Amino acid sequence: MNAKKVFIAVVGESQTSAEIGKLAEEVGAEIAKAGAVLVCGGLKGVMEHASKGAKSAGGTTIGILPGSKREDANPYIDYPIITGIGYARNKLVIKTGHVVIAVGGYYGTLSEIAFALGYEIPVVGLKTWQFIHHNGQMDTKVHRASTPKEAVEVAMKLAREAKPPEETREYKT
Repeated sequence: MNAKKVFIAVVGESQTSAEIGKLAEEVGAEIAKAGAVLVCGGLKGVMEHASKGAKSAGGTTIGILPGSKREDANPYIDYPIITGIGYARNKLVIKTGHVVIAVGGYYGTLSEIAFALGYEIPVVGLKTWQFIHHNGQMDTKVHRASTPKEAVEVAMKLAREAKPPEETREYKT
C-alpha cells in the first residue's frame, strides 16, 4: 500500500440497536483518528452512526447511495454518490474500500461480507456474522475484533498488507 489515503468500508444493519449504534459511532471516530476515509452505504443505522463518529473526529465520509437523490444521504456524509441501482450498490461500497469493517448486520451485511471475501478484500468483524464450513470448521477469513479501536487497528494493518485493487483476482466463487 502506498502513502495514499486508506479507504475503510463500514457495513452493518440499517435499523440498529443502541449498542451496535454506539459501536459503529466509535468505529467511525477511530477511522478518522487513523487518518482513513470512511465509505458506507450513506443511509441510516450503522452507516449513519459510523459517519457521525467520523465527522465528530474530523474525518471524511463517502456515502454510496442506492437511490437517485443526494438528499437521501444521512447528514454526516461529505460526498454522496448516487447510483440509482438499488442494493446492487453494496458491491460498489465493498470495492471502494481497501478493507471492510462489519458492525452487527442482517442479510444485506451478509451479502457485503460475501462480496468482500469473494474479491479477497480483508474483513474485520465486530459483533457480526460468523461462518462455519460444511466440514464443521470455523471460517477464519473474517478477522474478529472485540472493540472499535481494535477493529480499526486491525483494518489499518490489513489495508497496508492488502494487494492493490489492480492485483486482486476477479470474484472468487
